Amino acid sequence: MAGNARERLAELLGGSKPTGAFSVQFEAPAHGLGLEVAGVGQLSLPLRAPQAKKLIAVARPALFGRGEETLSDTSVRDTWQISPDQITLAGPSWPTLLNGALEHFRDELGLPATARLRAEPHTLLVYGKGQFFLPHQDSEKDDAMVGTLVLSLPSAHTGGELVIEHAGRRSTYRASRTELTLVAFYADCRHEVTPVRSGYRVTLTFNLLAKPGTSAQDTGPLAELAHCLDQHFSTPARQRYATRDLDPPNRLVYLLDHEYTQRGLSWERLKGADAERAALLRAAAGQAGCESVLALAEVKQTWDAYPADDAPWDDYYGYDEEGEDEDDGPATDDYVVQDLIDDEITLDWWTGPDGAGGEPISLYVHDYEACASTPSTNLTPYEAQYEGYMGNYGNTLDRWYRRAAVVVWPRERAFAACGEAGSRWALEELRNRIEQGDPDGARTAAHSLAPFWKHTVAQPELLDCALHVAAGLGAAETAAMLLEPFQVGALGPEHAGGLAAAAERYGTAWLRQVVDGWFGPRNRYEPHRHEWTERLPDLCTALRATGPGTAAERLLFAGAWTAVAGDLLPSSTTGPAETRRSQLEALALPLQRILQAADQEQRAEILTALRAQADTVLECLMPMLRCSAQALPTDARRTAGLDALARDCADRLRAIAARQPRAADDWSIAWTGCGCELCAALETFLGSRSRRVLEWPLAKDGRRHVHTKIDSARLPVHHQTRRQGRPYTLVLTKTEQLFIREQSARHQAEADLTWLTSAWNA
Repeated sequence: MAGNARERLAELLGGSKPTGAFSVQFEAPAHGLGLEVAGVGQLSLPLRAPQAKKLIAVARPALFGRGEETLSDTSVRDTWQISPDQITLAGPSWPTLLNGALEHFRDELGLPATARLRAEPHTLLVYGKGQFFLPHQDSEKDDAMVGTLVLSLPSAHTGGELVIEHAGRRSTYRASRTELTLVAFYADCRHEVTPVRSGYRVTLTFNLLAKPGTSAQDTGPLAELAHCLDQHFSTPARQRYATRDLDPPNRLVYLLDHEYTQRGLSWERLKGADAERAALLRAAAGQAGCESVLALAEVKQTWDAYPADDAPWDDYYGYDEEGEDEDDGPATDDYVVQDLIDDEITLDWWTGPDGAGGEPISLYVHDYEACASTPSTNLTPYEAQYEGYMGNYGNTLDRWYRRAAVVVWPRERAFAACGEAGSRWALEELRNRIEQGDPDGARTAAHSLAPFWKHTVAQPELLDCALHVAAGLGAAETAAMLLEPFQVGALGPEHAGGLAAAAERYGTAWLRQVVDGWFGPRNRYEPHRHEWTERLPDLCTALRATGPGTAAERLLFAGAWTAVAGDLLPSSTTGPAETRRSQLEALALPLQRILQAADQEQRAEILTALRAQADTVLECLMPMLRCSAQALPTDARRTAGLDALARDCADRLRAIAARQPRAADDWSIAWTGCGCELCAALETFLGSRSRRVLEWPLAKDGRRHVHTKIDSARLPVHHQTRRQGRPYTLVLTKTEQLFIREQSARHQAEADLTWLTSAWNA
């Protein structure tokens, strides 16, 4: 018997017998169907080779879908197809035959008795000798689509079996030579058509659509299920392997057996046992004072595993023990799967509580929140990846599954439960409460988000709503919490009003805390963290225009300049030349935008800081000036202070070009290390005009440190270890690159100065 309430609930729901199969066959007399194809005429059944060849003559190669693409590849799908607009279904008994088959499929597939199936023609397919369709899964082409119907026309052929798989089970269907063979199966079932060995296989395919109807009756042990929910939501939670209790969970996530698409996820179109179990759980949730929604889940499991033909002990002992007959577990997908190492569940979509609509979400499901009547191991993963032995951990097999889920939460915790998964919903609900004159209710609801809100993934397009909610709450600490998940990259001129309103309400100290968080460590190492500066000039202009936004403008400008300057200084003083040049060039556009956004005082501060930089800063300033000369009109360049910057660069370039060439006997290299004794000794050697070679007995760690410093700074020094004696001797030799680099630098300075004089009149 299951131990906790969550496990008992899964056991109770699993006890309800599955109400249907995943695929069903139905046979009917061939005379019940009249079929006419444009360009071919009326078909006579059973179908014979001459008519099949006529069908091929009016057909085209079949396509297949992969993600959002529609592809043609005969190594995946090799068959002929005829579109539905070329097909006419007739015959006096065909409607009766089809309706009877659809009722049979509804009952056998386990759909609710109130559901009404409709078959929408999709295509006519002709398979000749050797043609096939590899294992695949049909896409749901309509919101109401629940499955696929394949009608095989009677013909004399071999091969071409329809093989359908679901949850580790497989069914194979062969067409009759004399009767109509109809096979219906759920859309999430993988299936294939094996190669035709002789003759022709001809089929009509239909999309099976379910008209919405009343869900299956709420029957079963509702009281016990409701009691399980009460217990689950009132008992302290405990994570797997943990010893400390947590607060009671806010939700329960019950995994269903089938896959669904966003379009096809609804209470009325659940498949097989899912329909009955979900109806029971939904009814129990209502009885327990809870709300429930449907969601789409992805499950990842990591297993300890090894290849089926590779016994793990061989690596240790180098031999197989004879007579060993111990069973190490089933070989699945050519791997022997042993212990479950880890599993995780995430939800990325759910419906509204009324079953209508839906929204994308991002929610990690804790192990103490999830349960299922059918383990994922009994289902077919949509992807698997094996990772061999890596030295610090063993062989692992990762498997990914797509499953639907019923998510339940108590009504009194609905806001927090929804807010943790969908920041859009939570922010819009808070804004509605404020606009409806309920700031107290909005503050209480917003405060309930505090335990997890800073860990949510904030969508940038929600920042405007978040700013207006923050300004309307009237609670400084809670307002700052709501804005914490966002980053400065989300800001644009459209946020000026909301930012100014919040700044006016809570003051500069509060705003500084928020802005510092936006520029915080999370943003510091983002590869494109400065791209947002493209919007900075317009944002600063918009903030200055608001009046109260002036403080926000100065804080944002200071943060942007501090962030760029923080990259500019180390990039211009350290690292290999190629790396340094690339990093400095990437800062050219952000620096230009910051100068465009600056007022006179701010611009003067930046120009003073740039003048204090080493000459390598030219590797940022020259690309910026070249870009500005093309992109900005003369007035904009002057307003941004770029004319003054161009004159400063010209002065630097003249000084570099005017330097006397290095004397042939001057081998001195200016360099500063980390301050340790080794770097001090290296600095002394490098600074010597006459000394070119240093033989330095050093232990391994010391040699590694010196190697690193020389290589990272790309010093013109060759290093080699002479492996004689103890410790080994590190031999350092200054190279001719010292002279070549300085000569190249003068030539580059002369070329840049010529361009600068022409383009900027510097």
